[in-house]
Amino acid sequence: MSDVTMSSKSTQPLHSINKCGAEETAACCCVDVGTIMDNTDCTASYLHVFETEAQAKEMLQTLTERARGVESEPCVINSKIEQVDGGVELKVDFTFSCQAETMIFQLGLR
Repeated sequence: MSDVTMSSKSTQPLHSINKCGAEETAACCCVDVGTIMDNTDCTASYLHVFETEAQAKEMLQTLTERARGVESEPCVINSKIEQVDGGVELKVDFTFSCQAETMIFQLGLR
C-alpha cells in the first residue's frame, strides 16, 4: 500500500497519480521549475536593528561579500543605515540578475 493513501472524507483509496494539480507531471507529481521560479522575484531584502553603527556596517560588508559570491552579473545593492529607537537600523535590498541567485543567496543566510 505504499502508493495508495486513504482520504479522510472517504474510504476510497486515492492514488498519488490522481492528486496532481496543474503544471504537474502525472507520473510523479513533479512540478515544472517554471511554476516555482519565474524570474519575477529577484530581490532579497534584509532589515535588522543593531546596537551600534559599526555592527550594522560590519553586517552590510558580510552580506555584500556573500552577494558578490553568488552573482553571475553585478548584483544591485541598495542600503540604508539610520538611527532609530533602540539602535541603528540596517535596510538592504539585493537585486540579482535571476531568481535562482536570489534563492541561493537567501538559503546561504540560513
